[in-house]
Amino acid sequence: MSALGHYLEEEGIATVAISLIRPQTENTKPPRALWVPFELGRPFGPPSDPAFQKRVILAALRLLEREDGPVLIEDFPDDDPRATPDPAWSPPFIPATVAAGSVDSLAARLQAEIPLLRGAHERWVAQYNRTTVGLSGLPIGECVRYVAEWLRGKAPASPRAGFSAPLILRFAVDDIKAYCLEAAAAGTAKPSSRQLGDWFWNETAPGAAIHALRAACLSSEDERLKLIAGNFMVPAARVR
Repeated sequence: MSALGHYLEEEGIATVAISLIRPQTENTKPPRALWVPFELGRPFGPPSDPAFQKRVILAALRLLEREDGPVLIEDFPDDDPRATPDPAWSPPFIPATVAAGSVDSLAARLQAEIPLLRGAHERWVAQYNRTTVGLSGLPIGECVRYVAEWLRGKAPASPRAGFSAPLILRFAVDDIKAYCLEAAAAGTAKPSSRQLGDWFWNETAPGAAIHALRAACLSSEDERLKLIAGNFMVPAARVR
């Protein structure tokens, strides 16, 4: 058991960890942990599935009733039900794009595609009454313009006081990804994360633009840009 785990137990504070990486949990040895076979970032399973998420939470809380130990790691028995592709899903219709071509043309396609997703994104927000877009604090059109300027080789100043330009760039990229993926998930179909990722990274101008922006930032002399590009712009599984 870790030192923190010992301290909490001695103080009478019962804890349960949710584990996404079993070897790491075996190494840190929390008092109680529920390992779940879900993708990183989804410790309770698929989004918008409260019944399944409740099952995960209850399975974790039941570990508090167990008296075996001092280290207990239990496996959640079910896979993510949304890991299987939904054949009924189809992405929003936008002109197919490829990563080839000049950065100017790619930036232009980025700026042209995002408005085409507005209707689908509005339907998603109406369907779920929430959105994860907004980290940058900028309207989505401003996010796109800001990212396009960086893609064209410029280094625009931060539009928000108290936030550096590289940090706002990271947040704007996150907002663009969230906007596109929410728009693609609107409707009654339940696409898997792989379906959504394949569409975004392989078939859209925003996906191609973020790949190109990452490559440009990695060659920058600004260590902050290198850090953001290397760790936050593109998921490791999607790096080309």
